[in-house]
Amino acid sequence: MVWVLCSILVTLMINGFPGITFFMFTHVTASQSKVGGLLNPILGSIIQVGLAACISIPVGISAGIFLAEFNYKKINAIVRFFSDILISVPSILVGLLVYLILVVSIGYSAIAGACSLAILAIPIIARTSEEALAIVPFSIREAGFALGAPKWKVILWICLPAARGGVMTGILLAISRIAGETAPLLFTSLGNSNWSWNIFKPMSSLPLIIYQYADSADDALIKLAWTAALLVTIFVLCLNLIARVYMKRCQRKGRHI
Repeated sequence: MVWVLCSILVTLMINGFPGITFFMFTHVTASQSKVGGLLNPILGSIIQVGLAACISIPVGISAGIFLAEFNYKKINAIVRFFSDILISVPSILVGLLVYLILVVSIGYSAIAGACSLAILAIPIIARTSEEALAIVPFSIREAGFALGAPKWKVILWICLPAARGGVMTGILLAISRIAGETAPLLFTSLGNSNWSWNIFKPMSSLPLIIYQYADSADDALIKLAWTAALLVTIFVLCLNLIARVYMKRCQRKGRHI
């Protein structure tokens, strides 16, 4: 399987690297009759993934804390059941759900796209946070209780710091997963060929550019699609490498993750 991954990376490098230029980073997308860049899709992806992270990280960590630290068997079983479903559900269904809830009422927008991405990230963060907290020895909790600390302080100031390696790894892996999602954005943020900072309006992103330009008859647009695919791949690979390095660093320092 390694050679398959290597062949994909080599193909992306051959086709996408020539398109990485200063012009590409400083100009927005243009019509087929003009040459454009990828500035607005890059910033659109950063904005939407950033918003999704701001929504999913606190919700996911809170769900992980609830599952690991509070013993409500029936409720915990229900939460785990829906988390497992969301992890395995096709992302296009999440896009349709957000379309029915948000897009129908407020229209296509970056915030709708961020919400769809957040829904995909929350169960990943929740389950990894639960597993990381479950590894923390109960003796550490008992030490906090013995000092008179309430349970919420023990969780926030003792358990979470002890489990931060696993929690951070789950966050990075969740972000790397949603960074390349296309299907939810087709039904939510729609895309925008113009410059836009308004999160309540349609906004472009790299996955949408890849989807729109990949089957174009214009060679310049196909070249941009390859370049966008390479940028997304580099971003995802970097996040995965950071997660692995951080995990190993925590293990070497003897942290509980």
